[in-house]
Order: sequence, then C-alpha cells, then structure tokens
Amino acid sequence: MLLLIVAAAVLVLLLLITWAKLNPFIALIITAIGVGLAAGMPIVAPSPEEPGIIDSIKAGLGNTLGFLAIVLALGTMLGKMMAESGGALRIAQTLINRFGEKNVHWSMMFVGFIVGIPVFFQVGFVLLIPLVFTIARQTGMSLIKIGLPLLAGLSVVHGLVPPHPAAMAAVGIFNADVGLTIFYSILVGLPTAIIAGPLYGKWIGKRIIKDVPKELAEQMTEPKATKDLPGFVNTMFTVLVPVILMLISSVAELGLDKGTASYNFFKFIGDPIVALLIATVYSFFSLGFFRGFNKETILNFTNDCLGPTATILLVIGGGGAFNKVLLDSGIGEYIAEIAQQSAISPILLGWGIAAMLRVATGSATVSMMTAAGIVAPIAAVMPGVSPELLVLATGAGSLILSHVNDAGFWMIKEYFGMSVKETLQTWTALETIIAVAALGFILLVDIFI
Repeated sequence: MLLLIVAAAVLVLLLLITWAKLNPFIALIITAIGVGLAAGMPIVAPSPEEPGIIDSIKAGLGNTLGFLAIVLALGTMLGKMMAESGGALRIAQTLINRFGEKNVHWSMMFVGFIVGIPVFFQVGFVLLIPLVFTIARQTGMSLIKIGLPLLAGLSVVHGLVPPHPAAMAAVGIFNADVGLTIFYSILVGLPTAIIAGPLYGKWIGKRIIKDVPKELAEQMTEPKATKDLPGFVNTMFTVLVPVILMLISSVAELGLDKGTASYNFFKFIGDPIVALLIATVYSFFSLGFFRGFNKETILNFTNDCLGPTATILLVIGGGGAFNKVLLDSGIGEYIAEIAQQSAISPILLGWGIAAMLRVATGSATVSMMTAAGIVAPIAAVMPGVSPELLVLATGAGSLILSHVNDAGFWMIKEYFGMSVKETLQTWTALETIIAVAALGFILLVDIFI
C-alpha cells in the first residue's frame, strides 16, 4: 500500500505540473499533504515525537532553505558581479585567443564550464550568448557548432556541480561531502561536456547550419572592449575562490586531526556558506571597487539580482517538504527495507527516477529534488554506496531529454532561430548525451572508490 501511495504521489505531482499547469511549488505542497493523509499521518501533531503533516512540511521546507537560501543568494550576487564587471567576457575572450579560431568550439565549452560555476544556467546563457553571436559572425561558422559546446558546459555544471541549488540540496539530502562532490563532479563533468559539446556539436553543426538571427542579434549588446575588462587571473581566482576553499576543507578532513585549531579553521572557511561569503565579499573589491564601481552601484547590483531567485527557492523548499513527509510517514523506511532485498543499484535507481520525472515535468530541479528524496532512505541503509555519486546520478538523470514541456527548450529554440525539429536534434539530443555519458562515468568512478 505504501508503494502505491508513492507511485500515486509521483503521478499526481506530474499531472499537477503538466496538465493542471500548477506552479511546481504549489504542486509539491499539495502532493506532500496528500501523501501524509494517505499514509495515515496525523493532521495535528499529538506529541513532539509524532509530527503532524503540516509540522513535517514546515520542518522540511525550513531545514532545506535554512542552508540553501544563503548559498543561493551569495552565489547569485557573485554571478552578478561577474556579469556587470565584464569578468565573464574576459574569461571567454582569453580562452578563445588561447585555443585559436579553428578550435573556438572547444574554448566555448570551457567558458560555459567555468562561468557556469557561480551562475544559473539561464543567467550564464543570456550573459554569454552575445559572445556566441559575435564569434559566429566573425568566423562564419555555424551557430550550432559554436553554441552547443557552450550549452554543454553550462548544463553539466548546472546539473552536477555544487554550489548550484539542486546539487547543493541533494548534497544535504544524501548527507554527502561538498568537497568530494565537487571533485567527483569535475572528474565526471569534464569528459561528459567534451562528448556532448565540442564532439557532438561539431558533428551536428555540419548537418544543421544556422546563421545568427538578425533581429535578435541587433538587440544584443556587443561585448565590451578588451581594455575595459578585468584581468583574466583576477577573474578566474574570484570565480574559483569558493571551489578552492571547499576542496581545501575536504583535504583537511583527511589529513588533519579532528578538533585541532587548524582542522577547525579549514572546516570553517570550507563550509559552503562561509566560502561563498568570502568569495562574494572579495568580488565586491576585485570586480567592483577596483573596477570603478561605487558603493551605491554595488548595492544596486546585489539587490536587483535576488528577485529572480524566489521561484527557484520555493521549488527547492517544496521538494524538501515533500521529502520530509516521505520520511516522517514511514514510507522512506518501508522503501528502504524493500530495496535492501533487491539488487537494484541506488545509483541506477536515482538516475532512473530523476530521468522519468524530467521527461514528464520538464524541470531538472523538481526531478533532482524528488528523486533524491525517494532514494536517500534506500541509500542510508545500503553499505558501500557513495552519497557523492548519488548526488551526481540524480543530477545526471534530471538533465535528460529536455523537450517541449521545458522552458529552456523554447529559450534555446528562439535564440538559435531553429525549428522544433532542429531543437530536438540539437538541444534535446545534447541533454540526453549528457545524462547518459555522465551515468557511464559515474559508474566507472564507482568501481574505483
């Protein structure tokens, strides 16, 4: 009966999002209440030891956002400083100059991978698409050959690499180590981005030739003059400060004795919140004051960029609430008991559930959060399962087969001036290659750890 409740809950969630066109946050809360009622949870908590439905929803949403809201806000501010200072364009132009015009598609993949670390996929795309248009016009290359590698780099980082919101939420759900997750995500993400980006982009770019849409290109701002951009080393260091600090923290945990002053210091600065806070404040100077921006301008940047994050925060919070109800209702424990007796790998299970949800809902965030909530209780009772690889597996599955129910599908279609069929052949295929290739590399890493 509990399994039927889970299956029905997922089906209802899909219908509410796809057919009823409800906001994912509202759909997740309604589904969480339905699961609690169907599982026999009390409406009002009879005692502190036995939470009620609303108590579980509050706890799940609060516990999830208590951490992620800070990470999301700081990461958004860091990304805004990169955009306004021209730091992202500096990274792009430097890599293009180093790789050369013939290998520009390779440089665009690395640009997407690096710039995508502190910014959302949509932000990174809008930030860098003027550069793609400019390069396509200057070189005469197909927009597909240049653009797909950029999309591959941005998408891989968005789905796999903390501190992106869904990945960070999955880190919390699986109780994974942030530094190790970043390390494994780079091991898995780079070869995945290479296959889906430069390699597939070059192949499909010969078959689908697209010029820059004239009307759209005329509305795009040309990249700033090189002399007005911040330095490459300065920008790269600013972007990578949080990643470096989190990796140092993981190394300290392996090499230092717990409880020592050095251990506590490195664990403190390597905490995602502290690491992002340090990087964001540093960016106010390295990409702000030192670039001629005054205090009022930087304040406006940090205020303006927070508005669009509200929807993302609510969806993630709704996913946390749904996850908490699954746990408090006893469904999580029951599923875990069944999984212990089966031979299904939690890595494959997490990837498969996330993939099915992605195809049905079109939302990578909803897919990853829901899959993580279902698989976490199973993984907790199965020895030898890497929680870091489970984060990557659910992230990889959540990227598969983007199609007409995904807002990103239509964004890519319009910016690249493609038909629906061409978008399926390029963007949808690219996302599917990422999901499948990443799963293969995850399973390969799992053999050696």
